[in-house]
Amino acid sequence: MSQPTEDLIDTHLKRSLAALERATQDAALLDCARKIAAAIVAALTAGNKLLIIGNGGSAGDAQHIAAEIVGRYKRERPAYPALALTTDTSALTAIANDYGYERVFERQVEGLGVPGDVLLALSTSGRSPSILAALRTARKRGLVTVGFTGSKGQAMGADCDHLLIAPVDETALIQQIHLSVAHGICDFVEQALVAISSDEH
Repeated sequence: MSQPTEDLIDTHLKRSLAALERATQDAALLDCARKIAAAIVAALTAGNKLLIIGNGGSAGDAQHIAAEIVGRYKRERPAYPALALTTDTSALTAIANDYGYERVFERQVEGLGVPGDVLLALSTSGRSPSILAALRTARKRGLVTVGFTGSKGQAMGADCDHLLIAPVDETALIQQIHLSVAHGICDFVEQALVAISSDEH
């Protein structure tokens, strides 16, 4: 007989909690997250922007993170530029049709990215061709390159200035850690931007 549905839910929640506990004790992850937050603050205060990419569930996370920066996370403050390159269906489908799906983000980085921008790339596997192509192009164009991946995605670091590795290898748990860390980064960024804005006035 199959495991009752409620047991599956309970099991998932417990495994999620354990994964997040591992993340809170991962000194390298926490240090990397702080450096990423500082890089985003530096870019936004210099008049640059945050570009975010990902496939599947990570595409949804890209939109979520962009919304926290352009709108607000917790506090009233000026809007800052962040753009998920996962939302323009005309650009995505045209590029995929004309150049191949592996270039859907790379081509947008070519058109929208300028030196000093930050590209945040979410890939649970660290091996997505569309993500790696965009990171390589971003690096050539002088963007700060940031990767979020899982425990088997270390190779992605070759194209990243900062690589945050979730200490798990299951996609759903990686995504949960990514979004939790991203929320922490948004909090850091927002408080820093509020402080800078207050100093300027």
